[in-house]
Amino acid sequence: MRIALASDHGGIELKEQLAAHLRQRGLDVEDLGTQGSQSVDYPDFAHAVARQVAGGHAERGILVCGTGQGMAMAANRVPGIRAGVVSDVFSARMIVEHNNAQVLCLGARILGPSLAVELVDAFLSASFEGGRHERRVLKIDPA
Repeated sequence: MRIALASDHGGIELKEQLAAHLRQRGLDVEDLGTQGSQSVDYPDFAHAVARQVAGGHAERGILVCGTGQGMAMAANRVPGIRAGVVSDVFSARMIVEHNNAQVLCLGARILGPSLAVELVDAFLSASFEGGRHERRVLKIDPA
């Protein structure tokens, strides 16, 4: 599985820890930045990851900022992308199983590294259930 991964300056430490974890699991990780602690604009990184996923260059995306909220808002502006912020394992599974989310957003100022790893693993191991959820997901984007 190919994962597109990015953060802003507020999430760089957690992003680096997650990248190491994902590579240890044998996953193909494309790190789209940022690479330092210098202040950057989170929408640039959210759009980069979302475009990789929407374009089929990555199966899933992971974004990290201070709260995860800004990244989710920006990623969700890319057509066809469903991104969600989670802070518990159940929600990390459900955004995929029921909402067919392709992008996970995490808050580095909210989560510790061990919980973040659990959330990533739950997100990546989940599969969309389809069925009644398919109809609902299709209604997310207005016609």
